[in-house]
Amino acid sequence: MAAAVSPAAAGTPAPAPVAFTGPAGEIYRDVEFDMPQVIEPQIPGNSVLLTEFGAVGDGLMLNTDAFRKAIDAVSAKGGGTVVIPRGIWLTGPVILKSNVRMHAMEGALILFSPDKSLYPLIETSFEGYNTVRCISPIYGNGLENIAFTGKGVWDGNGHAWRHVKREKVPPPMWKDLVSSGGVVSEDGKTWYPSLAYMAAVEQSEMNVPIPLEGGVEAYEDMRDFLRPVMVSLVNCRKILIDGPVFQNSPAWCLHPLMCEDLTVRNITVRNPWYSQNGDGIDIESCRNTLLYNSSFDVGDDAICIKSGKNEDGRERGIPTENLVIRNCIVYHGHGGVTIGSEMSGGVKNVSVAGCTFMGTDVGIRFKSNRGRGGVVENIWFNDILMTDIPTQAISFNLYYGGLSVSEMLAEGKNVETTEGDIPPVTEETPQFRNISMKNITCRGAQQAIYLQGLPELNLENISMENIDMTAENGMACIDASGVTIRNMRLVTENKPLLFFLNSSGVDITGFRIPEETEGLAEVRGDKSADITVETVTSGGIVSTTKVR
Repeated sequence: MAAAVSPAAAGTPAPAPVAFTGPAGEIYRDVEFDMPQVIEPQIPGNSVLLTEFGAVGDGLMLNTDAFRKAIDAVSAKGGGTVVIPRGIWLTGPVILKSNVRMHAMEGALILFSPDKSLYPLIETSFEGYNTVRCISPIYGNGLENIAFTGKGVWDGNGHAWRHVKREKVPPPMWKDLVSSGGVVSEDGKTWYPSLAYMAAVEQSEMNVPIPLEGGVEAYEDMRDFLRPVMVSLVNCRKILIDGPVFQNSPAWCLHPLMCEDLTVRNITVRNPWYSQNGDGIDIESCRNTLLYNSSFDVGDDAICIKSGKNEDGRERGIPTENLVIRNCIVYHGHGGVTIGSEMSGGVKNVSVAGCTFMGTDVGIRFKSNRGRGGVVENIWFNDILMTDIPTQAISFNLYYGGLSVSEMLAEGKNVETTEGDIPPVTEETPQFRNISMKNITCRGAQQAIYLQGLPELNLENISMENIDMTAENGMACIDASGVTIRNMRLVTENKPLLFFLNSSGVDITGFRIPEETEGLAEVRGDKSADITVETVTSGGIVSTTKVR
């Protein structure tokens, strides 16, 4: 017989009030667009303790049925809270239901089983494509009023799923991986969990398998390769994620897809630095989202904004819009805040402020390539602090090919030329326009600013104000038009401070420089025109130069 629904188990404090109030009004202050107030979930007052359903928190017993029964019990009463006490709770996938909150108390560790047979194959989306994957450890589809709260830890056991590149780990760890089993690629550069995984790589494009006939069953032989995101919320409304730690995901950590009224706050996201596709949160085709007071330390892009890839994304046609990000810290990651590269459905109305990036591969990152299509517009960054950025503090790269910027630099692939045939503008041409950045400080980067558009469709209307950066190299502006910069200081080791290639309509005023101006700017390309730079020396001398 199922346990009765009770206010709380004896000796266990009830969780915090379950009627969530809206965030303080200041989260909406100074947002540059008309941001709707995000509606938070209202969860009924019923609650159950996971142990009422036979769960044992010893890290050995599999508790999948206990999670299912607990969720079913509160759902049958119209909704409520499942309280997870201190312990190590080994489980298979947790399938969510509407009007249910999962409250992991401090000291609770929910550890997902490495047994891949527990995760059935389903039709879903990954990296912007419609595809087949194993079901996510935490999964909800078509739900309303759901929440994750408490200070517990949700661990995806990702090391059981991921392949590992030799260059990303120290020699002792590589030796341990090889001796643990699995298989190493012929070139000795990659370790795979199984031979089936390695074989599936040959049947995939990037991380997505080439479509097969025969439904999900046709993918069974490559199950090992079909790593799921850890938290998959698809087509859900009124979601709150407040307080927990999410870590060690098989692929991306949190993936809200086509969701509305999403609030994420006070969370910690951690993935090993070597984790392949170890993104923090990927907000894809979502509307009305708040993300604030959270920290990320991950193996790929930390906070990533997406909307589908190529034809699949354009056919979906759902942009990510109305997104406010505030007061987040990113330690390691390929990008602090990244837009793209899967942005084929468009991204608009995004405001990012008060964030700090420490040692991220790139700081502010925009990426796409030909074939994507989609429009990214009305984006604002304000009050961003960065330190020790290995590559570019601000990066626009419309030739993105799937590698991180540091990997591209190592392979000599970063700077693309605009020579050769220029394709026509079509629905497959990505467009980035109307993007503003103010009050941006960086202390230490390989390059301060890198703007790389397409010759057939330039970056357009990029504005910056109050930029103060220390870097090895200054600013490169390639295939961009309508670039406006006010009050900028770049302290660099190398010259020129400014490099322009086939860019036009560039207006820089208040560019603070030392007394000597030799090596200020280099201009190349027949299409470069109307480039004006006003410099201000440390002695207060103002000079305006039409560099092309």
